[in-house]
Amino acid sequence: MTTSDPTGGDKVVYFGVINVNEYGRTLGSVDIWRSLLTKEMFCEEKRLGILEIVDYIGMPRIDKDKKWAVAVSRKRKGHLRWRLVKLIKEGQFSFTDADDKAIEVNVKDFQITDPEWWSFLVEENVNRNKEVADDNATR
Repeated sequence: MTTSDPTGGDKVVYFGVINVNEYGRTLGSVDIWRSLLTKEMFCEEKRLGILEIVDYIGMPRIDKDKKWAVAVSRKRKGHLRWRLVKLIKEGQFSFTDADDKAIEVNVKDFQITDPEWWSFLVEENVNRNKEVADDNATR
């Protein structure tokens, strides 16, 4: 009997985490997995105190022209301040915030350039604690 491996022999393994902190207190985290063969990343946000189940099955996919990023509100405080997004390289970008409100921002070189929001890339912050209370270092 012959069997076929639908993954082509690829395995997805846990790669790391980003802890999202505000004034030293953890608000949540981004769990990161990576394909052993393609090095493609898969991410999922986790918020402390939120027990909702995600609306998809399996590893979350991302288009090749986008990057995983965390969008952070400059005006909000607490666990509703941030959101995991699939960020475009350039142009107008829309996403929903933690309250499911539609947000539209400008993006340049995979960075949100907006007076109310800023961002950081997941790939540059794996296995780090990211302080979001002070965004001056990211400007």
